Amino acid sequence: MSERWKDFEPLLKNEAPSAVDRMGLTWLIAAAIATIILWQLPAGAYILYPFTILATWFHEMSHGLMALLLGGQFRKLEIFGDGSGVASYAMSLSLAPIGPALVAAAGPMGPPIAGSALILASRSFKTATLSLKILGGFLLLSTLIWVRSLFGLIAIPLLGLIILAIAFKAPRWLQGFAIQFLGVQACVSTYHQLDYLFSYSAGPLGLSDTAQIQQRLLLPYWFWGGLMAIASLVILVQSLRIAYRSR
Repeated sequence: MSERWKDFEPLLKNEAPSAVDRMGLTWLIAAAIATIILWQLPAGAYILYPFTILATWFHEMSHGLMALLLGGQFRKLEIFGDGSGVASYAMSLSLAPIGPALVAAAGPMGPPIAGSALILASRSFKTATLSLKILGGFLLLSTLIWVRSLFGLIAIPLLGLIILAIAFKAPRWLQGFAIQFLGVQACVSTYHQLDYLFSYSAGPLGLSDTAQIQQRLLLPYWFWGGLMAIASLVILVQSLRIAYRSR
C-alpha cells in the first residue's frame, strides 16, 4: 500500500488523484451511514466509543461557545464514561428569548457546521494539516480551560494527542482522509441520539435542546428536531459535493 502511494506523491502535493477521490468519497458516505445506524443500536455506542466521546465533546462545546459568543459565561464542561456530557453556562436575561434558543440549537447544529469546515479544508493538503492541528490543539486547550470531569480530563486530551499525531506524522493522503472523516463524524453527530432530537425531556437533566427551543420560539420540539436533522444532512451532502467536485 505504501509503495502504491509513493507513485502518487507528485500529484499529492496539492490534491489527491480523482481515482483516490472517488474511493475516499465512497468510504466516507459508507462511514456516515454506518455511524448513523450504529448509534441507533444498543451496542453502537460501544462499537463507536471514541467517536461517541468526540460527538459529545462537539455537542457540549457548541453550547458553551455559543453562550460565550452571546456575551454569557461558559463555566465548565463535563464528559462521562457512558458517553453523556453537560455544559454549564450562564446567559444574560436581556437576550431572552433568542439567546437561550440559539444556545440550545448550537448543541445539535454547531457540530455539522464545524464538520463542514473540516471537510472543505480537505481540498488542500496544507489546510487539511492545519485543520488537524487546530482541532487537536483545541481539544487540549478545552481540557485546560473548561473540562472538569475526571473521565473528560483523560479522554479529551488523549483524542487531541491522537489527532495531533496524525497531523505531524501521518502521510499526506491519510491526513486528508482523516480530516474528512472527522468532519463527517462531526456532521452526523447530530444523529448521535436521534430520539433526543424528538424528545421533550432529557431525563434528570431537564428539558431537551429542542424542548428549550420550543419554550422560546413556540413551534413544537418535534418541528425543531426534524428541521435540525434535515439541515445536518444537507450540510454534510453539500460539503462533500463541494469537496469532491471537479477542480
